[in-house]
Amino acid sequence: MAHINTVHILRKQQLALSTKKFRARGYKVKRCEECLIPEKKCICAQRPSIFSHSAFCLVMYKNEYYKPTNTGKLIADVIADNYAFRWDRVAPDPALIALLQNPKYAPILVFPQQYAAAERCIDSPKDLVDIQQGKTPLFVMLDGTWREASKMFKSPSFATLPVLGIQPEKASSYQLREAAHVHQLCTAEVAIEVLNMADDNHAAEALGEYFHQFKKAYIAGKAHLTLI
Repeated sequence: MAHINTVHILRKQQLALSTKKFRARGYKVKRCEECLIPEKKCICAQRPSIFSHSAFCLVMYKNEYYKPTNTGKLIADVIADNYAFRWDRVAPDPALIALLQNPKYAPILVFPQQYAAAERCIDSPKDLVDIQQGKTPLFVMLDGTWREASKMFKSPSFATLPVLGIQPEKASSYQLREAAHVHQLCTAEVAIEVLNMADDNHAAEALGEYFHQFKKAYIAGKAHLTLI
């Protein structure tokens, strides 16, 4: 039985509350309501069913959950223990605050470490293990553009969380959205790196393959793009 994808739930909740219809690029295309890929290329049947010892919390900037190119939803498709919230600068979701305080989890904010105080930074795989103290790692992903993620990073709700950064060795292979920096990865690519760092390799491999299938299906409808 497939687990719940909280990004899908968040999107439906926001649609129900919205008074204005969000129109992303290609809004006229008839899409699957789950993967948001054109119906003829739907990848829902390829959604993997795997065990992972990690949890993910996606904190999403306004409207990010509507975008067909968003890859955060892929993480929630693969990782059963997933949560998604809309970011609110003034009034953070009480459920998000409660999750960050849940004694079951060791919340870890994923963000470039040069923007965090040194004492907050996780510098090695050993540090990553030590900080968990036997709890389930809850990787908090800030899902939006670089500018939007930078705003979210400054939220008081995250001010005391340890920060895990990644050092990508190659540029992103994601061509559907333009990155602000050369080595900036999309959300799913960051999650793959994080899972590997957490020694959750099977989950990383499954997410990597699913991400590849997502790109392949999406690009199939865009003649000006070539899959790399």
